[in-house]
Amino acid sequence: MPSTTSAARKAALKDITSVRLPVVHVNGDASKPTSEYFGINTFGARQMRAKLPKEVFNKLTASIRLGKKLDADLAPTVAQVIKEWAIARGVTHFCHWFQPQTGLTAEKHDAFLAFDDNAQPMESFSGSQLIQSEPDASSFPSGGLRATWEARGYTAWNPASPVFILDSAGVKTLCIPSVFIGYNGEALDEMTPLLRSSDILSARSMELLELIGDKGVQRVFTTLGPEQEYFLIDRGFFALRPDLVMSGRTLIGAPPPRGQQLEDHYFGGIPERVQACIAEVEHELYKLGVPIMTRHNEVAPCQFEMAPIFEETDIAVDHNQLVMATLRRVALRHGLQALLHEKPFAGINGSGKHCNWSMAINAENPELDGVNLLKPGKTPHQNLRFLIFLAAVLKAVHENAGLLRAGIASSGNEHRLGANEAPPAIISVFMGEMLTRLIEGMVEGKTEKGSAAQLLIKLGVAKLPEIEKDNTDRNRTSPFAFTGAKFEFRAVGSSASIAFPIVLLNATVAGAIGELTERLRTELKTTKSVDDAVLKVVRQAFKESEAVRFEGNNYSEDWVLEAEKRGLLNLRRSPEALDQLVTKKSRALLADLGILSREELESRFHVRVERYVKDMLIEMHTLSQMVNTLVLPAAFSYFGRLAEAASHARSAGISIIPQIDAANEVGGRIEELRARGSELGVVIESAEAMHDNLQKQAKFLTSEGADAMASVRETCDALELMVADESWPLPKYREMLFPV
Repeated sequence: MPSTTSAARKAALKDITSVRLPVVHVNGDASKPTSEYFGINTFGARQMRAKLPKEVFNKLTASIRLGKKLDADLAPTVAQVIKEWAIARGVTHFCHWFQPQTGLTAEKHDAFLAFDDNAQPMESFSGSQLIQSEPDASSFPSGGLRATWEARGYTAWNPASPVFILDSAGVKTLCIPSVFIGYNGEALDEMTPLLRSSDILSARSMELLELIGDKGVQRVFTTLGPEQEYFLIDRGFFALRPDLVMSGRTLIGAPPPRGQQLEDHYFGGIPERVQACIAEVEHELYKLGVPIMTRHNEVAPCQFEMAPIFEETDIAVDHNQLVMATLRRVALRHGLQALLHEKPFAGINGSGKHCNWSMAINAENPELDGVNLLKPGKTPHQNLRFLIFLAAVLKAVHENAGLLRAGIASSGNEHRLGANEAPPAIISVFMGEMLTRLIEGMVEGKTEKGSAAQLLIKLGVAKLPEIEKDNTDRNRTSPFAFTGAKFEFRAVGSSASIAFPIVLLNATVAGAIGELTERLRTELKTTKSVDDAVLKVVRQAFKESEAVRFEGNNYSEDWVLEAEKRGLLNLRRSPEALDQLVTKKSRALLADLGILSREELESRFHVRVERYVKDMLIEMHTLSQMVNTLVLPAAFSYFGRLAEAASHARSAGISIIPQIDAANEVGGRIEELRARGSELGVVIESAEAMHDNLQKQAKFLTSEGADAMASVRETCDALELMVADESWPLPKYREMLFPV
């Protein structure tokens, strides 16, 4: 039987975790069509048009559309209208909502309360308060950008991302999406580099479009649709698992007889309790203007996914942060815990965040306005425009695969990538049958003679719009796949902020567009036809990026060998991937584009390596404590029961005593675990002694540290299958993943 202490502790935790907050029914707004309450907690275009003076509204929306800074003269009027709108909805405080390098969001609340000259209370919200705030910058990770004693930082409103009201436990706060910079203008957050990358990508794209004859383009912007995978488990099980509480993943746990092998969970009926939770999550997100469009069961038991429609990238990044925060918050109301870690359970699929990315035009010319640059057109010129931007993306990924891999590197994603459930650590591009045929035809020189229009006909792809129909099978094993008018960056981790991976994608594509623009300028000196010159540049770019294109099974060992022959990087571990951030090539690219200075890039590298080290050490300490305070005591107790039973049997003169063999087997595993636990302790001590050399520490942890943890886990999982079920102190996989 479990010890009295264990039983009492379990009972106490059960009492705590069984408390259920009242389920918030959504019958009020949800009884209406979604369109009637969508965005009611957001001061978006609809609210601005209704409440702002027409001239102010036109200037504000023009600055947002063109990606320009807000005219300071407009700020007081905008602030006054926002304040009145917010107060009318019961808001008492406001904050600048920003994204420091923690991967999460941050906020400091200030009251609207002020006092007039007669010391009488009043509500106040000025234009300067809307535009800028000054939070303490010293306690956020900065990777050395800020000295410990340098506290001053500034947040500044990003008007392209609408302000919104966060309603939590009935407390309503006005949130102003903002960037976060240091006293000297250094980027301390995730959003500032993203906006810089968007600006340079726009500028480079407009330059290329002008050169190929597309006039009147005002701005090129990227769109993003991030799919979010996650697990939902009972809150009670979560609270009883120190590893889930401390690290977000189970560090031990024997696999159940049934996992996902029956393939019965994917797209299955959503359990009622989960359905209620997800419906409320969606309801809260709709009020915030987040356009969630799909929900479904994912492959692993208790795993789910939600996905929005495409939005401009900086808004999509903000909205994905709201998705993760809302999932965590609302799940608690239903007695559930949302797990966003990439690999919370061993032996079943982990979670990713597929980022569907594309590029589009803002233009005065209605024929160009809204055009997706990664979507084929109806004329040879439109299709060549599509092909040159396609070639730029392929060139970008081929030449900067290591940098893109660094952008998705984390301790959590390390467990997922390459595990035959997610793309491998090798970055390659899937193009599909029709585009592959077109590209290979160009590379093989089948289009050497004739005009561009004639050559497209010869290749059998004069009607490129057929590509949009997605008439080739999807390749779910590819980390970066063309899926019709967009690329799907499938390797991003489920818990990550999507800002940094997209910064690097924008940067590499901007760099490639710049190179192709220069080549085209050179080619136009000798080639009269712009379209013919474009075709020559495209052919050369396709040939140069040939190695990165792969149509086969990215999970296979054959691909690993083939990728090595092609010279593609296979960066399995996060520390070696993160090294790609600070190569001479990466530094030059990001600095030359004005996205991240050398110091700002070094800070991102330092923050991510430090986070990796901290994550690993937290996991190792947690595992060590679980072994010593949970697993070994349970094993000792069961071993004692076996020994006592054997002793009684011998005293009774029983000749066959199976408890002896069982006790010896358990005892052997106990000794093994004690030895491996001691080895883990030595590894922890060795790692902590390297604190003055972060890179060395990270590389030690990713090898010796990971191996020591795997060794301990192997023995713990073996003991779980030996120790009596009633004596095991931790919720098991079968209980967490298959709730009754």
